[in-house]
Amino acid sequence: MSWPVRSSLLTLAAVLACAPSEDHSVPHWDYADLGPGKWGALDPDFATCATGAAQSPIDVRDVVAAPVGALRADFGPAELRIVHNEHVADILNTGHSVQVNYPDGDTLVVGNDRYALLQYHFHSPSEHLLEGRPFPAEVHFVHRAPDGRLAVVGVLIEEGAANPAYAPVWENLPPTKGVEVHLEDVMVDVDALLPVDHASYRYAGSLTTPPCSEGVTWIVMRTPVTLSSTQLAQLRAVLSGNNRPIQPMNGRRVMRDDIAETDLPALGIAPR
Repeated sequence: MSWPVRSSLLTLAAVLACAPSEDHSVPHWDYADLGPGKWGALDPDFATCATGAAQSPIDVRDVVAAPVGALRADFGPAELRIVHNEHVADILNTGHSVQVNYPDGDTLVVGNDRYALLQYHFHSPSEHLLEGRPFPAEVHFVHRAPDGRLAVVGVLIEEGAANPAYAPVWENLPPTKGVEVHLEDVMVDVDALLPVDHASYRYAGSLTTPPCSEGVTWIVMRTPVTLSSTQLAQLRAVLSGNNRPIQPMNGRRVMRDDIAETDLPALGIAPR
């Protein structure tokens, strides 16, 4: 996939976004007055937000069982680095997202494709729906392959038992837009942030923020993780209303990984 140079830089900035941007040539956008319905008209490089045919998020339904590459995550503990982006999320000015940047060396493997984890960030409420059902929050783990292709793992969050794996992040949520917190002695085990069951839904989509670049492999975990009502309230106190509306499918299919490629020979099917 190739994009014009500036669009590619905007895509990279949208993915990495590890500190407030000083590039005033990039149009301001938010989820309120300059919300999702206006993104496509704010800048030519944002046009895909309005005209794209494979946009995210979606309502996950009408799923097709298919043999897809086995999903393996190889994450380890790492130094915590939390960033609050510069974009206005809502009338409370709580920011575009809470984002945790991650160092090199942690990977996602989908079949034979290997992706490096760049960062993960939160949306409240969820962006994806499961057969019309919204969730209180969602976390996106953004990965990039050596050739620049992106894969995002989406984990839906529902209210339930407290989740100690998220405690290091929750204890350091930056309340002010533009504040970056660097914690020398705090470690986060990313693998513990994912559900134990790695079964997933997969589809071709886009970034859910400008420039809404397409060609993104989406992996939405089928099993939500839980946060307590207190943990969800802590997140909403910093972040609320940064969810893009559901986008049309336009003929796309959602695959369910009921059958892994490693299981195909036993079924008499040749692996791809």
